[in-house]
Amino acid sequence: MPSAARRPAPPALEVKLPVADSFLPEYLEYYQLLPLELTAAALRVAAVGEPDPDTLQDLRDSYGAPVELVPVDADTLADAIRRTFAASESMVELVRDLDAADLGGEFASSENLSDARALANQPPVIRFVNLLIRDAHDVSASDIHLEATRDGLRVRLRIDGVLTELPSPPRAMQAAVVSRIKLLAELDIAERRVPLDGRIRVRLESRELDLRVSTVPTLHGESVVLRLLDRGGRPVHLEELGMAPDCFARFQALAARAHGILLATGPTGSGKTTTLYAALGLRHPAEEKIITVEDPVEYHLDGITQVPVHTKAGVTFAAALRSILRQDPDVLMVGEMRDAETAAIAVQAAMTGHLVFSTLHTNDAVSALARLTDLKVESYMVAATVEGILAQRLVRRICADCRERYRPDPSTLALLAGRPVGDMVLERGRGCGACRETGFRGRVGIFELLAVTDDLRGTLARALDVTALREQAREAGMTTLRQDAWTKVQAGITTVEEVLRVLQG
Repeated sequence: MPSAARRPAPPALEVKLPVADSFLPEYLEYYQLLPLELTAAALRVAAVGEPDPDTLQDLRDSYGAPVELVPVDADTLADAIRRTFAASESMVELVRDLDAADLGGEFASSENLSDARALANQPPVIRFVNLLIRDAHDVSASDIHLEATRDGLRVRLRIDGVLTELPSPPRAMQAAVVSRIKLLAELDIAERRVPLDGRIRVRLESRELDLRVSTVPTLHGESVVLRLLDRGGRPVHLEELGMAPDCFARFQALAARAHGILLATGPTGSGKTTTLYAALGLRHPAEEKIITVEDPVEYHLDGITQVPVHTKAGVTFAAALRSILRQDPDVLMVGEMRDAETAAIAVQAAMTGHLVFSTLHTNDAVSALARLTDLKVESYMVAATVEGILAQRLVRRICADCRERYRPDPSTLALLAGRPVGDMVLERGRGCGACRETGFRGRVGIFELLAVTDDLRGTLARALDVTALREQAREAGMTTLRQDAWTKVQAGITTVEEVLRVLQG
């Protein structure tokens, strides 16, 4: 491969290519280069130092021309990238411009595979998808929803657990946008009749972002959901979850046990895996063998062996768990007990001296005991192995920049408190730019911790009576989800309405 020619840098970098159509600024900053112009002879690219050879080859292939490097210093390049993208649109401006353009002919629907691939690589489509991913990351969205409707593609972000609508691309671009995402996820863009799953990995600034992509065929076309996983982020520490001091102390003690099962329960998106990561943070990987089985691996943990589930390759939770028990582990984390086989192996591991962390989908802590028996685990085995169960939900925090005091409706208060509480002054968010006019910013957990005592073990071993177990746990001092939520409402952390939305939804 011929080496790239070099020439002195010009006094100022003038960008003559539609760079914002094809690149994220984070990509250019990471690789320290910026395409400037495409001449008859070469593609001129500003670069700091010696660029990555594979990246240069990608540029040669993309533009069909040899690369001519223009050496610049880091500050000059950073300033040029900022100026280039300073004029790049917000999502609202981009969609407005696209609506104003006549895209009907350019994006006429076609069943031809090569046409679909070409449309997916059109600059407006690339720009829309790039900006959507970047905006979702900037507002800490957990999911991007692209829903095919009668009127076109509906775009929504899940922010702090709540879906927020964004401007939709022109209807003519619907198929091209979906095809673009499928191409990035290495999915078959010609297959539109069956659900597909894939992954996209992008780099934003210094972080790697994993996108889990799921498509389903619907009445009006394919709908897509992208789950954002920030591989460059760090696991949350236990003290950041929002547990009350007594709950924190008891959970910390349970997570330090030598053997047994510790469960986190709740619906999808309630923060169970985050809690298990925090619990693993209390262990000592330098002294213990810690292995996790996850679908997917959300954070990289130093000193811990992490095994991703790969169902198509036969690496299920149960299969991986059977294998890693031969790896001499001390602590295991199983992402989810999905079936009877996984539950049986986890219980057996706990019986043979291992500490097992896992999750279940139940509404409260006591119901997890019944769920284990549904998974064919005998009651006496549950009593012998389960050390504690933490039920949880996530509620939105009141925005610190626009909080205000108000008097809520006493009947609404009674719904949460479980009794008449009279006239009270509480806090809520008024709505401001910092919280996108929602009145909330960030989330905090509400928790219900069931520590399995000897008395509870005796009751459970005799017969599984959920009502009796729940009453016995409350008498032993268990704080319920509603009680913990009411405490956080009174402390001005969240609102009554938000708690009722989560607990009654």
